[in-house]
This record gives sequence, C-alpha cells and structure tokens, in this order.
Amino acid sequence: MTGTPAPFTADDYQVRMERAARAAADAGLAGVLVAPGPDLVWLTGYAPPAATERLTLLVLAAGQDPVLVVPTLEAPDAEKAAGAPALTLHDWTDGKDPYATTAPLLDASGRFGVSDNAWALHLLGLQKALPGTSYVSLTEGLPMLRAVKDAAELERLAAAGEAADATYEEILKVSFAGRRESEVAGDLADLLRRFGHSQVDFTVVGSGPNGANPHHEAGERVIENGDMVVLDFGGLKHGYGSDTSRTVHVGEPSAEERRVHDVVREAQEAAFRAVRPGIACQDVDRVARAHITEAGYGDRFIHRTGHGIGVTTHEPPYMIEGEEQRLVPGMCFSVEPGIYLPGRFGVRIEDIVTVTEDGGRRLNNTSREMAVVH
Repeated sequence: MTGTPAPFTADDYQVRMERAARAAADAGLAGVLVAPGPDLVWLTGYAPPAATERLTLLVLAAGQDPVLVVPTLEAPDAEKAAGAPALTLHDWTDGKDPYATTAPLLDASGRFGVSDNAWALHLLGLQKALPGTSYVSLTEGLPMLRAVKDAAELERLAAAGEAADATYEEILKVSFAGRRESEVAGDLADLLRRFGHSQVDFTVVGSGPNGANPHHEAGERVIENGDMVVLDFGGLKHGYGSDTSRTVHVGEPSAEERRVHDVVREAQEAAFRAVRPGIACQDVDRVARAHITEAGYGDRFIHRTGHGIGVTTHEPPYMIEGEEQRLVPGMCFSVEPGIYLPGRFGVRIEDIVTVTEDGGRRLNNTSREMAVVH
C-alpha cells in the first residue's frame, strides 16, 4: 500500500477556482455557483458539517475574487478549510436574507453554472432576488470541470485502485458457498476499510440469477455451489474513488459460463486498448459493444461501458453512445462491459483507466480471468 499523500494546499485550490472561473467564461457563463457537495470540496477543501437548509454558496467568476457565502455559525469551520486563504468569506446571520447577501456578488442578468446538488430552495431564492439571472447544471454547462486529473489526483486514484485490488485478492480467500450475499458484502466493506478507505459506497454481490441485475443490492440469498457471482465494490480513499468489478464462480463453471466470461473479458480488453487521446468517449463504448454483439449477446449488454471517477465514484465523462467528448490525458473512468442473462447469471469486469499521452493505463491490475472460489 502506498503512503498517505501530501494534503492539497491553498495554492492548489486557488488554481482550481481560477480554472473553473475561466472555464465558465469560455462556456459563455457569467460564473459558477457551488453548493455543499463534491464540487465544493474539490474547489475549496470545505465540507460543511452537515446538510443544512441554510445557504452556503461559493461564487466564482472571471475577473473577481472567489467568495464563499456561509452562515455565521458555520464561518469558523469554513475558515479552517485548506482553500480558505484563497477566497473571501461573506457570512450571514439567522433572521437575515441570505439572498440579499449573495445578490451583489452576481451579474444581475447573467447565466450561471450551478452544482448539480444545489437545493431548489436556494436556486429559487436567487431567482426571486435576481429575476434576470438564469442557470444551467454543471453537468450540462461544464461537464469536464473535474474530469482531467493532475498528478496529485492521479496518485490518490491509483492508491484507491491499489486498495480495491488488495480487497479483491483477499475476498478470494473467504468462503462463498453456504453464506448469504450480505455476509460477503460485509467482508468486502471491512476489507476496503482495512486497506485505507474512509468511505464505502457500494458492495454489490450478485449470485446466480441475482447477477443478471447490474445494481443488485446484496441480500439474503444463500450462495450455492455452481453460482456465478458478480462482485462490484468501491468507495473513497484519501478523498478519491475506487470502483472495480470481477466475476467469480463457486466451483467449476460450465462451458457456457466460461464462454460468456471470456466474451466480456475480451470486450473489456478491446475497449481498454482503444483508449487514447483524441478518440470520443462513445468510441470506447462502441468497441466493447461491438465485440459483445458479434458474440451474440448485444441485447444483454444493458448499460454504458463506463463513467468518470474522482472525488465521487460516478461523474462525467460517460462512455456511452452519443457522448462525443474527446479523451485527453488525465481523464479517469471505468471500463466495465457486462452480459446479463435474466434468471440465470451475469458477468461484469471493470477497471478504472486513466488516459496517458499515448494510450491508457489501468489503475486496477488484478487478474481478469475467472477465479474459482469455494
């Protein structure tokens, strides 16, 4: 396991905020408005102590200093954030109108990008205070804002991937047959934490027919000898995500099960080899889908080939038909084709991949061959 990376500094956050303001201007937006959530953490290092109805909002615009509007009672926490030296705090007290505090910071006729998880309550309050403004979600207006990772971010993503790999290697040593899916899922969660994850986001254990549901919630089904078992797990380590999938078999698989697994493994390999700067996101999906379709299972590949990953485990860009965004070095995303046979079994193989100057690099490196467990 790699050591703890150096923390991000105020200078790091300043660069991010400046980049966001420039990107907004380039997209024809008056600025960016960021509510509590992953965007705020990425831009400032600040995570409010709990979800609150009180307005907290980062205001970024080209040509003006960053401002964070916060409730007075939470200002001391905001001042401790790593990015606080790179911005100005404007606080407001209970009983006052937070939108009156915020309105002078905004272009009264501007169109703003707003973080996806902003409360409707706050957006409607801003619209009432500034009826000439309009808004677009950051996923729509600035979908690539967090997509390209710097070296320090890549280091964290690699460490998270390494921890997920260690988790997989350990789970192969436990018993599967005769245990509930939920018990194996608990093992996965414990292992992720043992290998340094501060947050576990999901532990999918889909055995037998449950494996045909890509997002099956691990339940009380008892895993049996002869089951195919889809394992999909991940979370956050050092604030950055892991997400990997492998499909194992309890006892010896049948010839058909081996064939389906081979088709998915070959599709995943082909899609990975297609990764390089300049191709469109949809091309990664097309390569995986073409291989699975040629093998006769095209209608059983029922989800996109991949999603971005960073300070959240799912974010833009998405590897799906219609996404014409070009790959550039530093992007990180999953490559995870699958085949799902209702009532029988499913297979999915997933790695996180980062785009390099001349291709792609996997951040998950465990064997993609089918593992036989007991």
